[in-house]
Amino acid sequence: MSKSTAAPKKRPLPKTGDEKANVYKIVRSILSKYSPPLTAISDTDRHYEILSKKPVEFMGVKRPGMYFASTKIQGSFVGLYLMHVYMRPQMLQDISPRLLTTLKGKTCFHIKKIDEELIKEIENAVEQGFKLYQHLGLI
Repeated sequence: MSKSTAAPKKRPLPKTGDEKANVYKIVRSILSKYSPPLTAISDTDRHYEILSKKPVEFMGVKRPGMYFASTKIQGSFVGLYLMHVYMRPQMLQDISPRLLTTLKGKTCFHIKKIDEELIKEIENAVEQGFKLYQHLGLI
């Protein structure tokens, strides 16, 4: 029996752009479940942003609505921005440890790869924020 000296065939890795586009599409679909009652103010193939259109006063400033969340394709990741963790940092305690490892800064989660477990964790975090907004009368 002779051994082959040829290098093993390598599977091509998914292109980075393809992976980011897939992550973006999934995160966007999670956020879009909340529109309505929230309103999308940006909806492109690279950026999706939703907010409440209910007039509110926040930090002493009257606003026509309140930012809720967005997702955006960035350089090497897809950013997920959740306002409720800025408003109530203690809510980070309810976010899964795995999702927390992607948190960079106060509200931005850097998502590079996604699987079923992370999808569930993102869904839970977004739902948590939605319930807070309802409780606070922002929706």
